[in-house]
Amino acid sequence: MNPTETSTQTSTPSSAAAQPDPVLEIRNLSVDYGFGDDPTHVLREVSLTLNRGEVLGLAGESGCGKSTLAYAATRLLPPPGLITGGEVWLTGRDGKRADLLSLSDAELRAARWRDIAIVFQGAMSSLNPVYRVEKQLIDGILAHRPRMRRAEATERAAELLRLVGISADRLRSYPHQLSGGMRQRVMIAMALALEPQVLIMDEPTTALDVVMQRQILEQVMELRERLGFSVVLITHDVSLLVEVADRIAVMYAGEIVETAVARDVYAKPRHPYSAGLLGSFPPLHGPRRELTGIPGAPPDLSKRPPGCPFAPRCAHVMDVCRTELPLLGPTAQDEPGRQVACHLHSQELVGGELPDLVAR
Repeated sequence: MNPTETSTQTSTPSSAAAQPDPVLEIRNLSVDYGFGDDPTHVLREVSLTLNRGEVLGLAGESGCGKSTLAYAATRLLPPPGLITGGEVWLTGRDGKRADLLSLSDAELRAARWRDIAIVFQGAMSSLNPVYRVEKQLIDGILAHRPRMRRAEATERAAELLRLVGISADRLRSYPHQLSGGMRQRVMIAMALALEPQVLIMDEPTTALDVVMQRQILEQVMELRERLGFSVVLITHDVSLLVEVADRIAVMYAGEIVETAVARDVYAKPRHPYSAGLLGSFPPLHGPRRELTGIPGAPPDLSKRPPGCPFAPRCAHVMDVCRTELPLLGPTAQDEPGRQVACHLHSQELVGGELPDLVAR
C-alpha cells in the first residue's frame, strides 16, 4: 500500500467546508489473543481516521475491543495479544508519515509522548506509588530531552501541573496523597509534557464522580483548543461523547459498526447497537424517558457465530443477519460522512425509510 494514500471518507465536523487533514490513520488493524491453531480474533480489520484538531469518540460496551485497539495502535499490547495485520500511520508536524507498527524500538520510544501519548484508565496503577509526582514528571521529560537541565525540567513540571489546574507545590506529593481527580490530572499533565499531536484517553474518568468527570473533560477540551492536539476519547458512555466529540465511532465485538458526526449519532443512530447504547443512558436534554438498555450479552469472541455478531440481541434481525457479516459502508440514504455495518442498509426497504431505532 502506498503510504501517501489517504483512506478517510469523512471530514472534520466542526466545519463543513474544512478539508480532512489526517494525523492518525488506523488501517485494517487485526489483533489475536493466544497462539497456535485456534487464536481468538479480538479485532477484525479495524480502520479509523483522526483528523488534526479533532476529538474522535470511540464507544462500546466493556470487552468490545476499545482498549485493545488503543494499545495495539501504540504497540503497548501485552502478551498474549498479537497484532496480525494492519497499519497505523502517524503524520508528524513536518508532514512526514510513519507506520508505528514498522518503527524500530528506538524510533518508537522517541515517538511515544513526543508525537502520540496515552492516558490510561487507572491513574493510581499508572503512577509509581513510591516516587513523588515531581520525579515521575521530570524523569519522563529528561528521558526524551536529555540535554535539558534539571532545573528547567523542574520548572516544566511545575508549569504542567498549573496547566491542569494543580498547584505547583503538589510536585512534592506522593500519588496516594492526591485525590482521584488530581491523580488523573497528573496523568494528563504527564501525557502533555512533550506537547504530542495525538492524545489517546482510555476511559480516563471511569473511577471518578460525575462532577469531577465533567471538570476533567472540560479542561482537556480547553487544553486542546489552546495547544492544538487531537484526541481519541474512549468510553462506554455515548451521551458523554455527544457533548465533547466531533465524530463518534461505535465498536462492537472487535469491529466498527457505525461512524458519524456526533450530533447525527445522537439524533438518528443508524445501527441498532448505537441506538441501544443511547437507550442505556438518560437523555442529556428534553423530557425524561424510560431507559431500555440492550438485552443479552456480548458474544464470546472465541466461539463467534457466523453472520452479524449483534444479531442475537437485535430487535430488527433478519434471516440474512444470521448468515452474512455486514460490511462497513454507506447508509441506505447515502449520508455523507457516515458509515454503518448493518444489513438494514443493504436491503430494499419499503418506501426507502429506516425503522425508528430509538425513541426520543
